[in-house]
Amino acid sequence: MKQLYGLEKLRQKHTGTINASKLAEILTNDLRNCECTIYGSIGDDEQIVLAKLSLLPDTLNYEMFDQRLDLNVEGKILRNDCVPLTYCLKGELFSMTGRCSIIARVCGVDLYLCNNYSERIGDSVRQRFSLSIPALLKRIKSA
Repeated sequence: MKQLYGLEKLRQKHTGTINASKLAEILTNDLRNCECTIYGSIGDDEQIVLAKLSLLPDTLNYEMFDQRLDLNVEGKILRNDCVPLTYCLKGELFSMTGRCSIIARVCGVDLYLCNNYSERIGDSVRQRFSLSIPALLKRIKSA
């Protein structure tokens, strides 16, 4: 299940009312050096880093009409001795974790890895994320 962290810290950093465009601006600044780590597991609770993906320049954009923040990350596959199970997208304060899979339509998965996740060490992989600003605003206001 997808978990969001750091929204309250982002809120505390900003004084005044936060609307959609302000939240998008705050998140854009927070995620400008973000990384996404893909994890697998061998044995009990052992997390293994399978891939580390960094933000691609000029892909962090706020789509004002749809009120979403889009970004692309890219990096190399580091290991292939287990299947991808979880991910963590991490900015300075904001982060998002959840379950992932390379198999489409797996129940309970928050992120389906792109088709270019070949599971071959050294191959480059790219992943796209979209964050719904209204959904994040709702979480901030309910906290």
